[in-house]
Amino acid sequence: MDFKFSDEQLMLQDVARKFAREEIAPIAADFDASGQFPMETIRKMGELGLMGIEVPGEYGGAGLDAVSYALAMIEICAVDAAHGTIMSVNNTLYCNGILKYGTEAQKHAYVGPVARGEAIGAYALTEPQSGSDASAMRIRAVRSADGSHFVINGKKSWITSGPVADYIVLFAVTDPAAGSKGISAFIIETDKPGFHRGKTEPKMGIRASATCEIEFTDYVCPAENMLGSEGKGFGIAMGVLDAGRIGIAAQAVGLARAAYDAAIEYARERKAFGQSIGSFQMTQVKIADMKARLDAAWLLT
Repeated sequence: MDFKFSDEQLMLQDVARKFAREEIAPIAADFDASGQFPMETIRKMGELGLMGIEVPGEYGGAGLDAVSYALAMIEICAVDAAHGTIMSVNNTLYCNGILKYGTEAQKHAYVGPVARGEAIGAYALTEPQSGSDASAMRIRAVRSADGSHFVINGKKSWITSGPVADYIVLFAVTDPAAGSKGISAFIIETDKPGFHRGKTEPKMGIRASATCEIEFTDYVCPAENMLGSEGKGFGIAMGVLDAGRIGIAAQAVGLARAAYDAAIEYARERKAFGQSIGSFQMTQVKIADMKARLDAAWLLT
């Protein structure tokens, strides 16, 4: 089987690798310690096409494929998982969802700025009482009498990029009696009245990828901002998550590669009994096992 990459794919991989090493590596530790969102480097990533890799050029993206996206993601996450997480949400959970289910007007208005790195996108599914069981959500979107808008009330939890997001793909209940078929999707503009951000959540790691709770209080969402048709939100949510799993796998490969490289370096530097610990057979076995697992993960991604 031919596993060769195209020139375009290799070019993007090289761009991502160079940017990660030259622009992200020098600041990653400081941003992780402070929890500050790395807006400047995210903007630069947008200029390089990394925030909308699979977005067609007509909507402001790079117009490449999923393999290109995975290759770039691995390079970014091999240096810093926070930048990779932000990149993942923008590319798949936000942009891909609107590209697949949105109208032409929605694509032009809400995908372009995010794909270019001029704005930040987010995806709001989880609630305080519903995580994996997304159909148990409680947030409500009630259509107005004239049908021109929906009034949204409720909370979402653990929203990646929530503290800084300009636009959010939101899932809310429009028909409480219909179960999962009563959930609809909306594109939210966060600068409108009724939208509130909670405090940034303290995390054990990946802190520069900011996470918070968001709340809606009588938020008015125009009917034309519904994503897809009414009652189709749960299917949209699951479809978008499925596409996003490619990015999650690539993130894991990038992180694993960084861990492997660190282990090799330590095995060479650490001395015991007059020699580097990498010269001991037990250490070599562990490193060989790491490499085999890493190569398997690479091929599976």
